[in-house]
Parts: sequence; structure tokens; C-alpha cells
Amino acid sequence: MDDAELQAVELLGRPDESRLRVSEPQDHAAGLKAVSVALGRGLREMGPSRTARSLSRLNQADGFDCMSCAWPDPDPEHRHTAEFCENGAKAVAEEATKARVTPEFFARHSIAELTAHTDHWLGKQGRLTHPMVKRPGAGNYEPISWDDAFALVGEQLRALGSPDEAVFYTSGRASNEAAFLYQLFVRAYGTNNLPDCSNMCHESSGVALIDTIGIGKGSVTLEDIYRAELIVLAGQNPGTNHPRMLSALEIAKRRGARIISINPLREAGLVNFRNPQVPRGVVGHGTDLTDLHLPIRLGGDQALFQAIGALLVEWDAVDPDFVAAHTEGYDAWRTHVAQVDWDLVVRATGLDRDQIAQAARMIADSGATTWCWAMGLTQHRNAVATIKEVVNLALARGDLGKPGAGLCPVRGHSNVQGDRTMGIWEKPPTSFLEAMDAEFGFTSPRQHGYDTVEAIHAMLDGKVGVFIGLGGNFLHAAPDTTVTADALRRTALTVQVSTKLNRSHLVTGETALILPTLGRTETDLQESGPQFVTVEDSMSVVHASRGRLAPASAHLRSEVAIVAGVAEATLGPGSGVDWADLRDDYSRIRAHIERVVPGFEDYEARVLTKTGFVLPHPPRDRRAFDTPTGHAQFTVSELELLEVPPGHLVLQTMRSHDQFNTTIYGLSDRYRGIEGGRQVVLLNGRDLEEHGLHDGDHVDIVAHWPGDDIERRVRDFRVVEYATPRGTAAAYYPETNPLVPLGSVAKHSNTPTSKSVVVRLEPSARRVMKTRLPRTTPPSNTC
Repeated sequence: MDDAELQAVELLGRPDESRLRVSEPQDHAAGLKAVSVALGRGLREMGPSRTARSLSRLNQADGFDCMSCAWPDPDPEHRHTAEFCENGAKAVAEEATKARVTPEFFARHSIAELTAHTDHWLGKQGRLTHPMVKRPGAGNYEPISWDDAFALVGEQLRALGSPDEAVFYTSGRASNEAAFLYQLFVRAYGTNNLPDCSNMCHESSGVALIDTIGIGKGSVTLEDIYRAELIVLAGQNPGTNHPRMLSALEIAKRRGARIISINPLREAGLVNFRNPQVPRGVVGHGTDLTDLHLPIRLGGDQALFQAIGALLVEWDAVDPDFVAAHTEGYDAWRTHVAQVDWDLVVRATGLDRDQIAQAARMIADSGATTWCWAMGLTQHRNAVATIKEVVNLALARGDLGKPGAGLCPVRGHSNVQGDRTMGIWEKPPTSFLEAMDAEFGFTSPRQHGYDTVEAIHAMLDGKVGVFIGLGGNFLHAAPDTTVTADALRRTALTVQVSTKLNRSHLVTGETALILPTLGRTETDLQESGPQFVTVEDSMSVVHASRGRLAPASAHLRSEVAIVAGVAEATLGPGSGVDWADLRDDYSRIRAHIERVVPGFEDYEARVLTKTGFVLPHPPRDRRAFDTPTGHAQFTVSELELLEVPPGHLVLQTMRSHDQFNTTIYGLSDRYRGIEGGRQVVLLNGRDLEEHGLHDGDHVDIVAHWPGDDIERRVRDFRVVEYATPRGTAAAYYPETNPLVPLGSVAKHSNTPTSKSVVVRLEPSARRVMKTRLPRTTPPSNTC
């Protein structure tokens, strides 16, 4: 292999695609197949007893919160006995597996050997059991005691020239208690370098919402979904990424709601839901979901929403009382959208005017619309402007602060919203820092820190000596994998707080630590007794989570205990914070949160109720807007189109149905008809013809980015003819993250543009499969 191929193996492993098969996509989500897959994974990974004990407590009031998506739980009286989805069951099976990665495992397997394996293989080796260290120049990890690990981190942090030479990353899995303690330590240490996974997903939503309605969170409740007359799902695949949302959509549909789906791919979860928890989902047709599907071209959403706004204005389908009483900027927006260039809209969206008019008429006829979106809107150059256009439509229709209506950014990780509430943010508001200072008696740093992209740049520039990751798989969550790997290798120390082995343990700084932590499923016993933690879901509901299984190893420590240990070793007794006291009893952390974070009054008592409590949301609760003028803001954004050179396509990265974020559960994306492999690229049939390709050919995908002279290439992807809009392509991440340029980010949010990567296709060395699996029917193509 040449150097590029060797590097690709090191960063992605060497996949075996010999079992890759492609068949027809499914026309429905869930059903009995979902039940059999979920239980089958549990039995294989956990065994019968652990499967029963864990799944029976998943998302229950007296149990533990799912560690995957952040979809809210129904009220306890309306919860099913099995209140989980297929992918939630897979997440539990991954964490509660009986397989173990011990010190003996690391003695047998060098880091170089492990890099040749895929991420799927790495994850299947099991739970980490001991703290491990890679010394400078060593080829293997070796055991290290907890005290020595903490001392090593503290020594390295104290040796830096400035606290700003350290980066403290957070995954969205960390509990409220761990996140609050983490940011407290980081700010006591002296920096705001707190990048998190939100920087790479819903940062664009937060920026847009703060600018327009004064709060960076969605405004709906689960009851609003049930009561909506119309639900708009934009840039979202709930069947795979938020499967429990399908149950809420089913309730809404049976109450008469209509649904518009706006997505390049017509996903199974947008078509029909066969709920395995009710008889009609098992033996019947299920529930048809989408009334109108708009197969939009990548990057065309801003144009679509402006065009819909133009029609609403033309038809006088605006709520004048709400606009007059609660908003500003309407006249400028109305004038702007009235001048929309329809030829440009059609070219940008790939839709015709009749399709857009049909969607606009459904919106105009709705008395209460819920506007939902996810990564399909947030990861483009114009993402913030696009989400502001969604807000414009909601404001024009008066869809804030009334039942059945509102804004709903659907979060992807179980506590990513809660972590931000707890202060995991590189740009904290002054009010938060002042409250911290008053509570703890020190002065928090005021200079903004690095977000994720800025942190990678800083590591590349030699400005960062220590990287600490509280959960996650930073290397494969971040864009531009080769560049990110180079950045991590330039640090003196990388520390990963993890439950399972992943690629970020193999691409490291000069010294590397793996600190194994408890999972959500496990009991957390500290000096004062058993502990529980809390999380915040997508709809601002805060509730408790209590693990029930015995820890995977006696050597594991909780995230709270790990953060406290690092803080003690770094700051010593003079920090003014009794870290051991907070570690020993999490209620003491919650007492601090209650006094620092608005909305957490009487925290301990309220979170111990069966339903938890809902944080205040002024636009939802009383149509109040914390903007400089006290009004919600209409905004005017010039339409931006992605320029695509001739012979190129626009690629979106996406999940398979058998993964959660960077965790690969298996190799079955059955909803899309892809089994046994992941090295595929989905293309429109007419694009195949134009590029001289056939279904089953193999290609290299090469990114086009004018910002630098780096060739970004991933090799040997099997072409799959699929119903995706002309000029667009789709492929799985993290395999295609090497194509996402570090410098290609959304304006204002700095979020990587993972849904609009300009690429070209080149024949690979293995051009055609030996055997092409015939399809039962030809795939349909959109024009």
C-alpha cells in the first residue's frame, strides 16, 4: 500500500466488504423486525438476565435514561412497559455487554495492530476495565493506578505556560452533575476552552434561536407534538436517529395532524410506522406518516423557506396580531421575500413551484404548526440563515407560545442540551460567570475559549499541550479526519474518559491516558451511598437517572469522581472547592447548580418526582423574548447557493440504521436495503449515467475545497443507485469524515458543513463488483 492507503487504514481500519449486499429499501419503520433485532442484540451481548433487568428499567421513572437520543419520555402513566426503541436497546447492549477489554488485552494487542481493525470491531471488544497509559514512544498501553493517572494529568496541566494551552472537550452523554463539575474545574483552572459535540451539530440552531427568540432551545413540549395540526420535519430521519419520535408522530396523525417531510432521501421512518407496542403495528398496515414529501436538493432549504414565506405574504396568510404584539422586522422580511427569484428557488431546491405551493398551502391552513429540524439544516454554510428562515415562518404564523405549535430542534445526544445548560460552552454569558464567581469565590475567565474547529486549529498550530475528552470519540466525531489526527498527535498528552475502546485511543498525543468510567446502566456508589444523576432532554425536561447493573469492573469510577480526581490533582487544596465533598455526594453538586443556574430552584425535591420538572422557556410560557428589544426578530438573509463545478456532486454524510453517532452497532442498514458493509455511496440513476457509472461499480470519492491544496480522498466505495435528488450523493460517517474540510464551516456557528461536501468520483482499482445483487424492482429516481 502507498502512504495514503496506510494512513487511511490507520484512521479508519481495514473494512471487509465481502459480505456487502444491496436490496430494495423498506417502505416502513419498526415492526416485529425491530423487536427481534433489539432483543437479539441484547441476548447476545448481555445474556437473558441482564437484558431483562436493563431493558425493563430503560426510560422508566425509577430507572435510567437512555444514553442515545434526547427524545423526551411520555408522562409515567402513559409509558409503555418497553419504553425504548430498537436503537436504544442496541445502545444498552453495547454498554451492558459482558465482553471486557482488560490490561491483558492491551498487552496482547499493540496500538499499531488495533488501528488495522474497524471501529465496529473495536467497539465489540467490550467494556474498558482499568485505567491505562501509553508512555512516550511506547507501542502498547499499560496499566496505571488512578492516583498516578490523576497525578500525571495534574502535572502536565500545571506545566503548561497558560491554562489556554489545554482543551477540555465534552460529549453529550455526560450528566448534569458531571458537566457542571467539569466546567467548574476548567474555569477554576483558568480557561473557557470547553468545546463540545454541540459545536458540530446544533450550534447553528442555538445561534439562530438566541438571535431571534432570545433562547437557544426549542419551544415545544411533547403534548404540543400530539396536538399539532401540522408537523414540518426538515433535514431529519426520525426512524433511525430519533426512533421514539415515531410514536409521538403516530399519536399526532391519529388525532388528525398532517406531516410535511423535507429531506433529500425518502426515509422509511418518514413513510410508515409499524409500532410494535400496539396490535395494529404488529399485524396491520401501521400508520402512514408523511402527507407531502419534498425531496430537496442539498443546501436548498433556505430557498424553499423563503419561497414559502413569499406565498404566505402573497396570500395574506399571516397572524397580524402576533406579529404586531410580539415581533420586529416584519416589514423588511415581507419586502425581501416578496422579491424572491423563483427560477433561482427551483434551481436551488430541485422542486417545482407547485410542490412548494402545496407545502405553503398546508402551512397556511394550519392553526398550529410544529417546526422540527435536525442535522440536515444545521450542517451547511448557510445553516444559521436557513434556521432563521424557519423562525420567520413560525413568527409569521404566530406559532410560538400556543398549544400544538412551536420550534423543535431535535437533539441527537442524550444530554447535549443539559451540558450546555450546565455551562459547557466556550462562549458563556457573563451572567453565568458572575453567578459562578459569587457561588465559589473566584473570578472566572472572561475571554472566550475554543470551539471544536478552533481547538483543532490550535492543536495544529502547537498552541495546545493537553487534550481531555469527557466521553465521545473526538477523532471520528470531528471533521477532516486526517487533519484532526495530525492535530491530536501534536499534543503532549491526550486523556479520554470512556466506557469502550474507540479510535481516539489509538491516535494520541505523546502520552495518552484511557480513564474508564461507569455507564448509565450501572450503579454508582460513593462515600455517602448510592447516587443518581440528572439529564435534560430536547424539550427542557430535567429528570433523574439511576443505573441498576453491577459495574463492569471494580476499577471503574464515575465521571463525577474522575473530574474531581483530576481537579484535586491539578489545583490542590487552595482552589476553594472541596472536590472530595462533591464527589462523595452528588446532591451537593445539585445544591450549587440550584444557586447558579436559573430555573433549578428546589432542584433536589423536584427532580425526585416521577416526571422531573420543566425548565422555564419565556417564548413558550408567556410569549416573552429575551432579545435586546424584548421582541422576537424577523431577519433578512440573502439567498446563498453552493457553487458546484461541472462533473461534481454534493455529498451529505449520514448515519446508518445500525449506529449512534460514531458508535457502529452493526452492519445492517436495512431500511435502506444495505447489509453487511458500510463503504457505499448513494447516487441518482441519471447521475450514474452522466458519470459513466453503473450500480455496483467501485469509486474513490475526492473532495473539492478551494480553501487549501489538500487532496481529501476516501477509497473503494460501492456505488448504489438510489432515489436521491439529481446532483447529490450520500454516504456514511465516520468513513466519509475525511472529506469534510476543517475550513468549511457554517457562518456564525462554525459548524462543519458535513451535509454539503462538494466531491468528484473517480474509478477505484476495484471498479466493478464480481457479483451484482439483482433488485426485485428498479430503484426510483427523483429529477
